[in-house]
Amino acid sequence: MIQKREDVRNVAIIAHVDHGKTTLVDGLLRQSGVFRANQEVVDRVMDSNAIERERGITILSKNTAVNYNGIKINIIDTPGHADFGGEVERILKMVNGVILVVDAFEGPMPQTRFVLSKAMSLNLPVIVCINKIDRPGARPTQVIDEVLELLMDLGASDEQLDCPFVFASAKAGIATLDLGSAGSSMKPLFETIVNYIPAPEGDPDAGTQMLVSTIDYNEYVGRIGVGRLDNGILKVGQECVLVNHHDPDKLDKVKITKLYEFEGLQKIEVPEAHVGSIVAVSGIENLRIGDTICAPENPVAIPFQKISEPTISMSFVVNDSPMAGREGKFVTSRHLRDRLYRELNTDVSLRVEDTDTTDTFKVSGRGELHLSVLIETMRREGYEFAVSKAEVIYKTDEKGKKLEPIEYCYIDVPDEFSGAVISKLSERKGNLVNMGTANNGFARLEFEIPSRGLIGYHDSFLTDTKGNGIMNTIFKGYEPFKGEIAYRNQGSLIAFEAGTAVTYGLFQAQERGNLFITAGTEVYAGMVIGEAGKGEDVFCNVCKTKHLTNTRTSSSDESLRLVPPKVLSLEQAIDFIDTDELLEVTPKSLRIRKKILDPRMRKRAAISAENKAKN
Repeated sequence: MIQKREDVRNVAIIAHVDHGKTTLVDGLLRQSGVFRANQEVVDRVMDSNAIERERGITILSKNTAVNYNGIKINIIDTPGHADFGGEVERILKMVNGVILVVDAFEGPMPQTRFVLSKAMSLNLPVIVCINKIDRPGARPTQVIDEVLELLMDLGASDEQLDCPFVFASAKAGIATLDLGSAGSSMKPLFETIVNYIPAPEGDPDAGTQMLVSTIDYNEYVGRIGVGRLDNGILKVGQECVLVNHHDPDKLDKVKITKLYEFEGLQKIEVPEAHVGSIVAVSGIENLRIGDTICAPENPVAIPFQKISEPTISMSFVVNDSPMAGREGKFVTSRHLRDRLYRELNTDVSLRVEDTDTTDTFKVSGRGELHLSVLIETMRREGYEFAVSKAEVIYKTDEKGKKLEPIEYCYIDVPDEFSGAVISKLSERKGNLVNMGTANNGFARLEFEIPSRGLIGYHDSFLTDTKGNGIMNTIFKGYEPFKGEIAYRNQGSLIAFEAGTAVTYGLFQAQERGNLFITAGTEVYAGMVIGEAGKGEDVFCNVCKTKHLTNTRTSSSDESLRLVPPKVLSLEQAIDFIDTDELLEVTPKSLRIRKKILDPRMRKRAAISAENKAKN
């Protein structure tokens, strides 16, 4: 018999990137008594990963739970970036409602539409939280209208349009239902969750059914499956079977060895769990996202939405440069392969494929950010490898026509820079579909553009807008190939010989373009040491020293002045490399190099590729 679990609420916090989801969770945790009065707590406590803290973004969804007046509220903090949309899609199956966080100044943004449409497709009730009401320029009343317009655009039902609005400053830890009153705590938001989010329901007497919506991984206990118990009871020591909606043949016998529930930021071991609880299960070796843990007498899989396919790929290659193996701890093909396949334990949107050669692996993801986070993580773990230029994944239709991924690109930019942005994106096959005004002298530009047109554009965008532009993208779908795009107008400055770069050699080289290295940097033949001022690659001998003569001239003792080099970040380096180049990644260094280091062999390969293209 179906029963409601009135002492539990399961809710996800969804929003566009940087609208304050994680800070809102901080406020709820602080005011629910999770922390001691004298406990020092860092901001954005849910962003536990070092890269998340540095970049100020959420990469992995996180579970927490708070108690409010005897009701346990399970809260899931989700990522806002489109590249991590796979995380959002699957965790929505665990909850009974969502809190949509919207910035009181920016209003609904592209990713707001994406996450809200996912929630509405599952008929989840929505609480709208207008956050940052104390931000200068905040316009909460207009944002209410914009959110309602968005709901109507997405075909909301009357019940969904009648959603409650809560106004908050997550940073200050206050919420209010009335803009006229300031609010003093998060109590109005807690009350709205309890009153508006439905209690989970299920049949406690039926056979066990739990959909695994996300996977955690621990070196000691292996895979940890997290999901909501829909029916029955789950106990430690219970014999169960694994089934999967998309894999009808799967029927694996398993035993529950450990069971956890969430309390604050901790996982607490429990002997059994009941309907509606969000639980973590460990000890099941071949557990996958989308599996259903069932009682053996009733092995019925819970339907599960297939995760969106990756749109871009990169080659991860064993580093074979002259400096290979000097800085990394894990450098072999086996190390690289094991680490990439291990990432599949937790990252559902990633694909890893072996290639014809044992030292190259094709890694596909949802975007450049998705893959750059993986590269940075591996680098910090001591891995050394090289990566190729990001390339989009093409498909073919029934008629054999080439299709490519297309993105909606939304740009907010000061009016004076809009011409430069339109010009650059038009060169990259972007089609301007809408142009309007945003707030405070900003133009809102909307493009449809091939995904490959955005590869390598971010750095140029920041330069063209002097850092004032905001760019967001959402995957639209596959469309016919739009034609060739030139990724880069400038060639590379290439080191002519191996050695150590000296001031005299660099002084000669800097006249030909922008340098990436300083004096004292070790280089090798075929290594890219800068960006050329013109379209072709230029060879430079940066190890060249000045010949000494026995005649002193007035200029010989003058010090040579070097322009400060442009030191590339990981993202900038990934953006910069061309299709015939690799980025060498080690725990200490980032070096760009030609795939073929020998210039004669490189020229021969280029001629061969040209002839092949003609034929």
